[in-house]
Formats: sequence, C-alpha cells, structure tokens
Amino acid sequence: MAQRDRFPDPKVEIRMTSLHSTRGANYWSRLPITRMDLTIGAYENISSADIPGFTQALVSAMPGLRDHRCSIGEPGGFLIRLKRGTYCAHIVEHVALELQGMIGHEVGYGRTRGGDTTGEYTLIVEHINESVGLRSAALALEIVQSAFAGTLNSVEHQVAELAALAETPVPPPLIQHLLCGITGGAHRSETRRELVRLGFTGPELIVDVSPSYILNAGLPYSRSDIAIILDAKLTDVPDYYRIPRRARRLVSVVADAVPEDGIVIVPAKEWEIQDMVRDAGCRVAIFATDDDVTSKDKKVARASATVEGRRIMIEQLDTSVEAGWLHDKAPVDAQVVATLAAYTLNEMLKPAEVSSAAGVAD
Repeated sequence: MAQRDRFPDPKVEIRMTSLHSTRGANYWSRLPITRMDLTIGAYENISSADIPGFTQALVSAMPGLRDHRCSIGEPGGFLIRLKRGTYCAHIVEHVALELQGMIGHEVGYGRTRGGDTTGEYTLIVEHINESVGLRSAALALEIVQSAFAGTLNSVEHQVAELAALAETPVPPPLIQHLLCGITGGAHRSETRRELVRLGFTGPELIVDVSPSYILNAGLPYSRSDIAIILDAKLTDVPDYYRIPRRARRLVSVVADAVPEDGIVIVPAKEWEIQDMVRDAGCRVAIFATDDDVTSKDKKVARASATVEGRRIMIEQLDTSVEAGWLHDKAPVDAQVVATLAAYTLNEMLKPAEVSSAAGVAD
C-alpha cells in the first residue's frame, strides 16, 4: 500500500465532466454511441504500467479484456497495451465495452480522443441499449478508478446491475424518414422556409439540425431523401470542432442518413466536404451565390445552382435552365440552395409523394 500512497487519489483526479448518448448517425460513427468527457488531472502522466498490480487486478476481474484487439489488431492487443503502459481514458473505453459484452451485448466500436486542453478526453463506445451504454460508461470509470487505487476485486455487482437495466424498455425509435435534412452554421431555418415557400408543405418533414445538436446527440432521424450542407463556418460548437477539417466532418454527418446514390447539396469550392459526401456513397449537387463554380466542382457535381444577375440558374449535364429570381425576403444562399433542392426533389419524387410540390420559384 505504501507504493500506492505515492500516487494521487484517482477518484479526485479522474472525473467525468459530461455523459450522453446519440441514437442516430453522429460525428464518430453511424452506430448509436455513448459519449463521455473526462478530465484526468495528474493521471495524464501516470499509465497502467506505472501502477504495481494494475493490469493483473483489472484482467482478473474482467478476463474478457484479454481478447480485445485494440490498435495492435489481434486478440491480446489491449493486454499488451496495458503491460506497456496506456492511459486512463483509453482504459475506461475498453472496460465500458467489456461490461456490455459481459451481459451478452456484442459491441466493439470505441474511440478515445484528446480535447482542447491537456488532460481532457472524449471517449466513445458503441451501445445496443441506450440506458446500458450510459451506465456502462459511468461504471467503467468507477472500475478504473478502483484499479488505479488498488481496491478492485470484482465487477460482479456492476454486471448484475447492467443485466437488470438491459431488461428495461428501450426508448422509442427515431423519426424514420424525412424529405430533407439541413445543417450548417447559418441560414438553416431560412432555407427550410424557402422550401416551404416553394411548395413543400405536406406531411413530409424538412428538418434543420444545428451542428451542436449533431455533435451532442447525433441526427434526430434515420433517413432523409436528400440533405443540404450550407457551410462549415460553425459558431455553436467548442473551438476544437471549429477547426475546418473537424467542422467539415461534423456537417457531413447528414450524408450518412441519405440512401446510397442519394443527393447531398454542398457549397461550391468546399472540396473536402464534397469528398466526404461521396465517400458516404452519395452524389453531389453544388450551389454558389454568384456564378463562380470551378471545373473541379463541375467534375463531381450532378447539378449546380448559380446566380447570374438576379436570376437563379440550374445546370445539369449539358442543360441550363432559369429556375427563378432572387427576392429580398431571404438570404441569397437560402434561396439558391432551396431552389436547387426543390428542383432535385421534383426530379426524384412522383407528384403524389410531395403534397402540393410547386417546384422552382415563379
């Protein structure tokens, strides 16, 4: 015990700062996941290899950890990482997955990433049952704290609690199907109103979802016929996710709910977003608030919408049509992208499927 006394109290140093789950496609995965944010204090510099008996105690209580592959990519990989020395947040991730496995839930996806500040981490674990996922993450933290403190003997009670929790009813399913999902840093609601003005006012849902919501809860639906990404200039998320490559990844989550070969509308010159959308199996349509669409955009776009003077022009393959005129009651980008979305939906859907769909503007 004298050796343990020289280490800081893990229950003081290692603390959960937030815990929540996502049920739809999200920043990290298309799978439902549980997310925990941690601050680990002095344990930023204390690994599993630094604590005498840590690995033996943890694996004795949870023998299934021996089979975890981890980044080494084969059974026993995580055990090797423990012996060589790995850190608190990463260990909590694996323990949360193993706890779910011990009650028969076959989950395997997990990730641990550093935050904006040294000692802050976000860990992600897949779940089948939302309540079990949340509780397994919290219990995993307590188990790892006990292992660092040298007081871990068994996880029998934790497993029994999760098994009982698994019998509780699961939450109702997500909205299954939308006409269109919209995200971006600005003008989401204006774009939705423009689509309504263009005639999409029936029972089909058009949802604008903030990047902050996607980050914290995932998409609130499972499928949309098309999606719109207005921009990646985000103001409602932490600085860590405003970094351009992360912001682009975050807004591109809406593509994960669009069927394969479906269409996602993105800004011209946002080539990284265009690539992410295509990697998700979707086709790209692009828009600009002027007439500056590059050859690189046109190389991948199945259609484009631009502005010439006050006219909104849509080009598809070798055909160019005048699709409407700008007005002064909505932002230009909202008008252009809504016109392109209406044009796209009217191509995709039969008239009976879109109540009173008026198509493009008069």
